[in-house]
Amino acid sequence: MTTEMQEIAITEEKPLLTGQNDSTKEAELAARILLDQGQEHDVETPHGVLHVTLHGTANTRRPAILTCHDVGLNSKSCFSPLFKFEEMQEIVKNFTLVHIDVPGQEDGAAAYPAGYAYPSMETIAEMIPAVLQFFNFRTVIGVGVGAGAYILSRFTLANQDSVEGLVLVNIDNNARGWMDWAAQKLSSVTSGLTEQLLCHLFSQEELSANTELLQSHRDRINKAPNLSNIDLLWKSYSSRRDLTFDRNSFKCPVMLVVGDQARYEEAAVECNSKLDPTTTSFLKMADAGGLPQLSQPAKLTEAFKYFIQGMGYMASSCMTRLSRSRTTSLSSSVSMDGSRSRSRTLSQGSQGGQMPPSPSQTMEVSC
Repeated sequence: MTTEMQEIAITEEKPLLTGQNDSTKEAELAARILLDQGQEHDVETPHGVLHVTLHGTANTRRPAILTCHDVGLNSKSCFSPLFKFEEMQEIVKNFTLVHIDVPGQEDGAAAYPAGYAYPSMETIAEMIPAVLQFFNFRTVIGVGVGAGAYILSRFTLANQDSVEGLVLVNIDNNARGWMDWAAQKLSSVTSGLTEQLLCHLFSQEELSANTELLQSHRDRINKAPNLSNIDLLWKSYSSRRDLTFDRNSFKCPVMLVVGDQARYEEAAVECNSKLDPTTTSFLKMADAGGLPQLSQPAKLTEAFKYFIQGMGYMASSCMTRLSRSRTTSLSSSVSMDGSRSRSRTLSQGSQGGQMPPSPSQTMEVSC
């Protein structure tokens, strides 16, 4: 008995796992659009609505990076140049970015009616937990500038378990003294809101030089349709209360950042002296002016990478510019007979993703 084997051609009317490639490409495209342009949300909180822009996709294995801007800025004008910087993309692609606009400060915000009771700094800080709940974020790394640094500090003090790290640029934890209050009253008579804000945002050297960055911000503030809202925030920040810091204030690592020409240099130094030196890094950036995240994004990006590595994330991230600067400065400091050049001080606690034996020690790094 013979058996004949016949070749049978099986043709598919539809490919296996139909649409998988197309759906993957669509998902990748959607993720890229979200990463580049952001997704805007109006988040309801117990104290009103917060405008929030989300970049990237939710990653529950890592904390989100949550930002809060300064007076006279919003999330875009304060942070876009930094987080769009080329060397920052390694971080952006590995973390979710959550940019908070303080009430009434986002682009296109309608002006509040006359007599509107603007929230205090404490109240704004109390609005942030609703943002974490809305996006289902367990923890965050906070990045705040000026008023935003004050707000995130208050939020962290009340929500220690929700914050894994804190980057505070131009932090001033002190309320205005009566002399500062009198000076502001006099300034409000002799100069307009725009000039007051520029004096807050920029160093005296930048104001005298009338830099291009300063001119662009003067033009932006002058043309802002919600200038009355900015004025309300400025008054709220000017009426802030003291933040009492000591070595036990924060459970998380903290990086303090200030430009060596900034008007808040002394306040940042004072804040650094009060916090735990084993978990606090102090970064004083040379030639950074009042807005180091805008004038020196490369330096701040690399310092931020070190900070994240010290928290145990992105251990394989490649360091270049700051690594070489640190090595050069360390080798040259021996021949300087203990004298310190005007440069930046960075705790060793963020090097290589591991905490050193003595993180309270600092080294001078020329940038």
